[in-house]
Amino acid sequence: MKKRQVVIKQRKSSYTTTSSSSNVRYVECQKNHAANIGGYAVDGCREFMARGGEGTDDALTCAACGCHRNFHRREVETEVVCEYSPPN
Repeated sequence: MKKRQVVIKQRKSSYTTTSSSSNVRYVECQKNHAANIGGYAVDGCREFMARGGEGTDDALTCAACGCHRNFHRREVETEVVCEYSPPN
């Protein structure tokens, strides 16, 4: 019996075993520092780095630019792996 490993987006079948994992990263800061004067200027921060440890208030503040994590663009990487065995 051959076993195959197939990567799919979404599909349900009684012969499949599916597992998924996702990674979330916060990348460049998109806060407009000149919004109050009608302009557009970003600070150039390229990646969110937490100022404090997990569970503290500083965990949501960037150590590089001082902005809240919500101002940083969120990237979600999701992978779904499905193993399929054909019926006998």
